[in-house]
Amino acid sequence: MINEIYMQRCIDLAQNGRGRVAPNPMVGAVLVHDGKIIGEGIHLEYGQAHAEVNAIKDAEKKYKIIPENSILYVNLEPCSHHGKTPPCADLIIRKGIRNVIIGTKDPNPLVQGKGIEKLKFAGCEVHYEILKNECRELNKTFYKFYEKHRPYIILKWAQSSDGFISSEHTNNSDQMHWISNEYSRKLSHKWRSETQAIIVGTNTALHDNPSLNVRDWEGKNPIRIAFDKDLKLPKHLHLFDQSTPTLIFTQKKTSSNKNLEYINIDFNNGVIKEVLNGLYKRGIQSMIVEGGTTLLNSFINENLWDEARIFIADKILIKGIKAPAISGSLIKEDQIENDLLLVYKRLEY
Repeated sequence: MINEIYMQRCIDLAQNGRGRVAPNPMVGAVLVHDGKIIGEGIHLEYGQAHAEVNAIKDAEKKYKIIPENSILYVNLEPCSHHGKTPPCADLIIRKGIRNVIIGTKDPNPLVQGKGIEKLKFAGCEVHYEILKNECRELNKTFYKFYEKHRPYIILKWAQSSDGFISSEHTNNSDQMHWISNEYSRKLSHKWRSETQAIIVGTNTALHDNPSLNVRDWEGKNPIRIAFDKDLKLPKHLHLFDQSTPTLIFTQKKTSSNKNLEYINIDFNNGVIKEVLNGLYKRGIQSMIVEGGTTLLNSFINENLWDEARIFIADKILIKGIKAPAISGSLIKEDQIENDLLLVYKRLEY
């Protein structure tokens, strides 16, 4: 039971890296000696020190050397290769830590058990799969990317209580009719800051002219993605302002510019899978699908989604565009002022 307590602490610490460490996973580490935590570490920023390194540094502020018989807890297998930083497994061995307890193995082929093997070969006692399910859930986008070779896909929309996603489009984004309330929209922007990419369909890009940024939250803007099959979207749209990296999928040949990349695909053959393959090649591990109904239904019909986050507003539209129909396991239900948030998880067979 004590191992689970310390591993949960690693998970809690790791959460502080959400939205800041991708494409790396979120990792927390705890160094324990004689039943007392002597050091804690978090991977806080992509390219910066990993959690194990920070936990060891934290302990060394109090002790010149790591006390003998110290135990290192970490929610993900320590890396064994040179990336942005040196291998954590090497540091653990060098510091004389001989007992390492790990939440889950790393699915990245560059690691994938090699960190554990290196530690064991050096004489460390290693235990793993402690709170395995909780550790996998923490880094579900990371696992989905390496195990399924595609991003973790979040469907998101707001609908009226009578089941409409919108009334009718206007040609002026200033006249856009918001369905969800202000607090729900802020939460949506928080989700954007925690996700690597966001995608909309051609009609949404044209009629709503979305910025797809995190203006109502602090954090990094996601990569924007849209479709422009025949390059007919007007260039005054926010998508083309080059303020944020943007990917446009098209069937026409055209040159890319700064923060604006055009990607050619065949629109007659498995468009969604082609898009996901393109995103996988670019290392994009998570994506929000934000509309419209045609695009959302494309992902639903292909059974290519992992979560659906649906705001149901206390509004009646009577007519308009019907919201998508979805089936899955309801995992969360929250009231946000007068909006009801339902979160579904796709059932995997």
